[in-house]
Amino acid sequence: MDNALAQDDREETVIVGFGDSLMAGYGLGPGQGFPAQLERRLNGYFDSSVKVVNAGVSGDTSTGGRARLDWVLSALDTSPDLVILELGANDALRGIAPEITRANMDALIVAVQSRGIPVLLAGMLAPPNMGVDYQKRFNSIFPDLAEKYDVTLYPFFLDGVAADPSLNQRDGIHPTAEGIAIMVDRILPYVENALSMEDAS
Repeated sequence: MDNALAQDDREETVIVGFGDSLMAGYGLGPGQGFPAQLERRLNGYFDSSVKVVNAGVSGDTSTGGRARLDWVLSALDTSPDLVILELGANDALRGIAPEITRANMDALIVAVQSRGIPVLLAGMLAPPNMGVDYQKRFNSIFPDLAEKYDVTLYPFFLDGVAADPSLNQRDGIHPTAEGIAIMVDRILPYVENALSMEDAS
């Protein structure tokens, strides 16, 4: 990982967390959200300086993310070393047609890659109450696109946390700070892999 985080011409590795309320840190205090906890973990383990930009917007859908991605990336002082793309939860909760979500996520990956930025795709799963057909069409989006564009896939962003009342806020949807810590711990190897691919390119 030290090699992956070492940049020839940069003092800082920049990661953008682009997503919805799960990325934004809904209901959490300062420093408790996913980007802040990931940043602390990375800076605590490795010599290189790492900055994780919180580009999460509560309530965002894949359509909303697609509309604002270019603005977010253009507003940065420098091109990031990695974009963690985390969207789709609100699409599923609202019953948006999976074909729309797929088209949006496809376009988001293409837009990030066109800037020469690696993508870590954080997968999402449709809730069971949406029905088997919807689940099948929705859940296949992320592995399909990861294979299509050869990007690192973290299969389920809420792995180890979803449906556990002790790790979620009262709404049963948004993780607590403790839940976020588990999410960060589980996704770390995937972040390492994505940065290693960037370093080797």
